[in-house]
Amino acid sequence: MSLSQWLAKKKSLLNHKKIKHSSSELKHALWIKCNKCDFLMYYKSLESNHQVCPKCNYHFPTSSHDRINHLFDVNSWSSLDNNLSSTDPLGFSDRKLYSSRLLDMKLKTGLSDAVQTGLALINGINVACGIMDFRFMGGSMGSVVGEKLTRLIEKATSNKLPLIIICASGGARMQEGMLSLMQMAKISSALYRHNEKSLPYFTVLTSPTTGGVTASFAMLGDIILAEPGAVIAFAGRRVIEQTIKEDLPDNFQTSEYLFHHGFIDLVVSRTKLRNQLYKLLSLYFKSFH
Repeated sequence: MSLSQWLAKKKSLLNHKKIKHSSSELKHALWIKCNKCDFLMYYKSLESNHQVCPKCNYHFPTSSHDRINHLFDVNSWSSLDNNLSSTDPLGFSDRKLYSSRLLDMKLKTGLSDAVQTGLALINGINVACGIMDFRFMGGSMGSVVGEKLTRLIEKATSNKLPLIIICASGGARMQEGMLSLMQMAKISSALYRHNEKSLPYFTVLTSPTTGGVTASFAMLGDIILAEPGAVIAFAGRRVIEQTIKEDLPDNFQTSEYLFHHGFIDLVVSRTKLRNQLYKLLSLYFKSFH
């Protein structure tokens, strides 16, 4: 391989790595190339379009902070249970201690764990909302995520508020073992009590929503929405193919595939999500009040 070929290959790899950055890192680059269509755009154009490519509608990863700014009325967000933080109940370690990983994630993201919960307004309508953040250990569901969401649901039930949970998760957090799996039943039980009061619950599935989150509260919404192209699954594609000994369609486990097969109700672009949620909330209040 000649020097010029080696330099070209190196440059290609660096560019590929650059466009895989999360939304918080995208802001450090003036020009961003779309992962899907290679469209080159100014970073402020991407930000003003809620991290969605204006050409092909590709949805870049985004943070829970950005979602709060996009979805709710200005200065209406009131956080709940920010003081809750995971411990290391099992003394778990792999290449590094779980307690060290937690500290690293807190410093990197500024979050106490993988979900933010709070009360807010959408065009003047009061809602309770939980927003998962994939930047914090892949949005994994540990004891704190389960506790924060359960407390949020109970507050929504007692205050007779509509509930919205925006999901982004790799599933249950392995570092907490059975304690993380218990959160599936705990959150689902709280949702049952919320449903008994005839209160609406909307879920928004973003990419990725997988594992124990998909197997519990993500798919229990009265109306289930998803962002375009989102990966939504329980087990991995390769595991399923090896189990059933068949090749799966190219769009398998995408929001469009699930919509076509009746697993979700609406596929909604992030740029239209606020208005869509407002319409659904308005329909609820017209029907029951």
